[in-house]
Amino acid sequence: MQGKKDYQEKLFAHFQLSERIPENNFYRRLKGALDLDFLYPLTKGYYGESGQKSIDPVVFFKLCLVGYLENIISDRKLIDHCSMRLDILYFIGYDIDEELPWHSTISRTRQLFPESVFEEVFTKVLGMCADKGMVSGHTQAIDSAPVKANASMDTLELKVPEEELQEHLRKVRVLSSMDKEVPHRKSKGDRSDNGQRSISASEKELNAIKGRNKKWAKDQDQRPGAGNKGAKYTSNKTHYSPTDPDARISVKPGKARKLNYLGQLSVDTAHHVITDIRAYHADGKDNQHLPDIVKRVKRRLWKEGLVWENCVADTGYSSGENYAFLEARGLKSFIPPHGTYKGGPDGFTYNNTEDHYICPQGKVIPFTKVFLDYRTKTKKKEYRARKHVCLGCPLRARCLGKSAQEKKFTVTYYRAEYERNIARVEGPQGRYMKGKRQSTVEPVFGTLIEFMGLRKINTIGLKQANKAMHLSAIAYNLKKYLKFDQKRSIPIAIGSGAGKLALLFFIKNRCQELERKLVGLPKNLDCPSS
Repeated sequence: MQGKKDYQEKLFAHFQLSERIPENNFYRRLKGALDLDFLYPLTKGYYGESGQKSIDPVVFFKLCLVGYLENIISDRKLIDHCSMRLDILYFIGYDIDEELPWHSTISRTRQLFPESVFEEVFTKVLGMCADKGMVSGHTQAIDSAPVKANASMDTLELKVPEEELQEHLRKVRVLSSMDKEVPHRKSKGDRSDNGQRSISASEKELNAIKGRNKKWAKDQDQRPGAGNKGAKYTSNKTHYSPTDPDARISVKPGKARKLNYLGQLSVDTAHHVITDIRAYHADGKDNQHLPDIVKRVKRRLWKEGLVWENCVADTGYSSGENYAFLEARGLKSFIPPHGTYKGGPDGFTYNNTEDHYICPQGKVIPFTKVFLDYRTKTKKKEYRARKHVCLGCPLRARCLGKSAQEKKFTVTYYRAEYERNIARVEGPQGRYMKGKRQSTVEPVFGTLIEFMGLRKINTIGLKQANKAMHLSAIAYNLKKYLKFDQKRSIPIAIGSGAGKLALLFFIKNRCQELERKLVGLPKNLDCPSS
């Protein structure tokens, strides 16, 4: 006969979350694997001795992790989401009739704890992955990506120089029709300091911006969408954000200008575990941040008993200083040099023993001095020939030009380091490392941005952005950890056909690794035929 369900709430009911959550549920497994009790002594100093009890630090971090695992960056939405999920309630240790913490409590606690606490949790999870054999340590791939800041381009304000503002506008900046007709939205409060509000750019840099502004004002006003936010040409040298002074204007090819942070990421190539993540100002260059990244990663790997050998990155991290820095720490760099790098003028031969160049006519161009480039702040070497050396040379007009009287050129101070790095990059191992980088760190960054809460930093300031990035990386590593642990826990009978095949592949891979170590080949390359 046909059934009909009549619902009526019971006054009393027997209900246990542990009986309702399946054994293979993600959050049930995470609850059993993740132990955050070390947070109690670590955060005790940030609480007072009296007053009402605040949120449990373990519950706080678990709620934050749920937000990034579920791709929810709003604290208000996070609490609403958790209250509807039995498995999440079980994970954070709340019963169905317990009231969850107020969303503002999460925001205040996030501001209360310093960056070191979040980094300590990240290091703890990284140690869990290393104990499972997920981190090899020998090869680390490094990359960067802009992450949108919680600030609008509409609130940008001009930096004020020493002279009057209107005089500065007349001299430096050409106003487009959008600036004259459409007023910008003002920020609620100015969080910047005097250093951020004043212009620090040189006269030459301001004149270059003036020329770009003239061309931009002439071309942009004729285009559709010229009045949209982000369509106006802006620069960090002339504008700042009062809403978030740590955010910087940056742009990707084909995209509008936005206020961003620069996220730097290091990933172990064995199982794509994140070994370091940090937020920087978006107007900095990648090669400026590499030494800071290397120091942190090397320290973490050393604590886990792992040895770092290869540093893989793209061209943005290329500089002679970085090559020398990595070599001094026993690391082999696989970083393609900039396309503008040359070991000297075309046709000139370098004599390494005497440190001089020989021109196509056989004349010696000796080394003269070491100096610091005022634009790039990098060390360079100058080579200069005497005037009488170039007199009567048949190539004089082509080599010196119309006005020069003697041959003079500059070369990077770290030419030897460049050449050793280029030899590695262009070799078979370098080509392998390039593919390894593209298949390792770039997909990880895409996962964090699209699925793990890093599409936008929902906080203000560089310190808060670092906390958000660490939480996203912790959530990513925990998902990797549980997935790896689940694969390892699947029993395979050795007597079965699948067990014999798995054992055969294991023995074969171990033999290949031993052979590669003996001949010095990179891991995962096909073994040479015998």
